[in-house]
Amino acid sequence: MYEAVCAHPDGDSTVARLAATAASAGYDGIVVRNWGATSADPDAVGADTDADVVRGTTVSVTDRAGASERIRRRRENAVVVAARASSPSLNRFVAESERVDVLAAPMADGGDVNHVIVKAARTHGVRLEFDFAGVLRASGGDRVQALRGLRKLRELVEHYDAPFVVSGRPASHLHVRSPRELVAVGTEIGFTDAQVRAGLREWTHLAARNRRRLSAEFIAPGVKRGRYEEDP
Repeated sequence: MYEAVCAHPDGDSTVARLAATAASAGYDGIVVRNWGATSADPDAVGADTDADVVRGTTVSVTDRAGASERIRRRRENAVVVAARASSPSLNRFVAESERVDVLAAPMADGGDVNHVIVKAARTHGVRLEFDFAGVLRASGGDRVQALRGLRKLRELVEHYDAPFVVSGRPASHLHVRSPRELVAVGTEIGFTDAQVRAGLREWTHLAARNRRRLSAEFIAPGVKRGRYEEDP
């Protein structure tokens, strides 16, 4: 199971600190989901912390016009690409974007989903994120609203059998919660233990699949090198 983190400079802790904390909490690795690049070397950090470090990115989608090009550029260098939209209509745009792996925090900051968005995500293989940050780090009415949004998302995802990931979205090593703690949050929105753990493992599956696609055995997206193919 992997956790998806925001590291320095977007967050308060370094990649190394987050990786070490995640490993001690029971994770096999982390996906670094920053808005921009970090200076950390994933291989070096992984060797030092005994945790796999996946180079990810999050694209901010505030309009359709430039979003496709931003996503395309990020796709070239990142193993896992998430996109976070600023409105329900842009959530649908992301859900229909096959270059995107994860629709990040679709219920946060006034966001929303409906059956059209969830069905589009299923069709295009875009994972819907259950972002537990609002439940873990908010209180009062904000926490109640976050729970309500996650319950709605769970009902739609279960009904349409859409793919999903789970994250606590830690931006500091102090925010990292163990899988068992995230399971406890998941039960508050109606998930089972197995469903929450499946959502954490999905980051692992995405990283493994996309690393294969970025490797030399693939000539182009969707075209794998066969036994008779040779380099020019």
